[in-house]
Amino acid sequence: MGEAVLRRQRVRESAARTYARSFPIVPVRANGMTVEGADGRRYLDCLSGAGTLALGHNHPVVLEAIRRTLDSGAPLHLLDLATAEKDDFTTALFESLPAEFAARARIHFCGPAGTDAVEAALKLMQTATGRAGALAFTGGYHGMTAGALALTGNVAVKEPLPSGGEVVRLPYPYGYRCPFGVGGEAGADLAATYVERLLDDPSGGVVPPAAMVLEAVQGEGGVVPAPDGWLRAMRRITAERGIPLIVDEVQTGVGRTGAMWAVEHSGVVPDAMVLSKAIGGSLPLAVVVYREDYDGWRPGAHTGTFRGNTLAMAAGAATLRYVTAHGLAERAALVGERMTGRLRDLAGELPVIGDVRGRGLMIGVELVDPSGAPDACGAHPADPAFAVRVREACLERGLIVELGGRHDAVLRLLPPLTITDEQAAAVLDRLADAIASASAASAGSAVSVGSARSAGSGQGRGAGSAAEVRGAE
Repeated sequence: MGEAVLRRQRVRESAARTYARSFPIVPVRANGMTVEGADGRRYLDCLSGAGTLALGHNHPVVLEAIRRTLDSGAPLHLLDLATAEKDDFTTALFESLPAEFAARARIHFCGPAGTDAVEAALKLMQTATGRAGALAFTGGYHGMTAGALALTGNVAVKEPLPSGGEVVRLPYPYGYRCPFGVGGEAGADLAATYVERLLDDPSGGVVPPAAMVLEAVQGEGGVVPAPDGWLRAMRRITAERGIPLIVDEVQTGVGRTGAMWAVEHSGVVPDAMVLSKAIGGSLPLAVVVYREDYDGWRPGAHTGTFRGNTLAMAAGAATLRYVTAHGLAERAALVGERMTGRLRDLAGELPVIGDVRGRGLMIGVELVDPSGAPDACGAHPADPAFAVRVREACLERGLIVELGGRHDAVLRLLPPLTITDEQAAAVLDRLADAIASASAASAGSAVSVGSARSAGSGQGRGAGSAAEVRGAE
């Protein structure tokens, strides 16, 4: 069955499909962190729907919320009419938000994808300020619709299209490949100083913008966490100049970074937060939450047919409460610290690992060509071809992990927040084995992976041991 399904997909679906190219499998069952293919092989899923599955696949609390809603006879589609499910979701969401922000917040339900919520946030601030432009950052990713795409830094996805609007691109502090060639705290300070000087320069070419849009941790940009001090500087700079600050928490939200919301690490209170992915408990849902001062929209200023997804609201409320009640954000911080620590140890043994970074269970491993000349910060050239081989080696070993970053050379780990210690060890073991094996193949010589396996305690190869892939319910 699997091969026939894959063959029909190749014939019927568009050339724009992505994950299907990276992972030629046909999932038929999923539970927790485990995905089973049509061929009976099982995989540990470190993609989690690009961060959507905070509780993993088919978590009992999510399934119960969906069944309860279906059995109640509640309407499943009501545009933006008030429902008990919407009221409950809004209550759960506001209870989870930073208290200072939630106290004066309004919520707008958007179309089901995060990109539509980005568009809504931009339109909201354009309406409030009477301005048109925006400030965005190198490496940023905010979606694929016109306005969101204009904010996005990736040139490859923008190049074939006409401009989506005037956006001033600012340097994001990326310690490993610092745009100023200095790295560390000095690089972040320079990035903040550059922004402030540019905005205050009457000949800098920047027309007062409608908003600044940023990610507290860049996801698609290569899992690059913004220093907390830099985030606080962006909040000060925008507040002093009357520029609304929009923080895109589509991928970082709901405990992913070790706090319920990534802005909480720095104490920054934005003017708007864009939320999607995990807030729907695995079902499509996207919202903008913003300070009530900016609520100057007229009725119908931003609408969408599927903004009233009753099942997603029920599943989302259950997810938000479960994450809070079971301390999963704190758990993500703890497990993430252990995993990054072991991966950094592994980097000392395998020079193809240039950098390990992240926050909570949002982890990036940048793969490089150690034979290439290093840059001013000592970073070797990215090696995207090698990264593809590592991804394939991971899949062979029963591990689903995707690539990202400026050169598609960053292995991105986004496991569910319910990951067990045993599963974390198995992930590290399989990843270490895959990197070492691909490195040996590239070098054309045998490389011992014994020490590399010390990063974890699982079985290494194989996609099927029940002990290794048991769920985390």
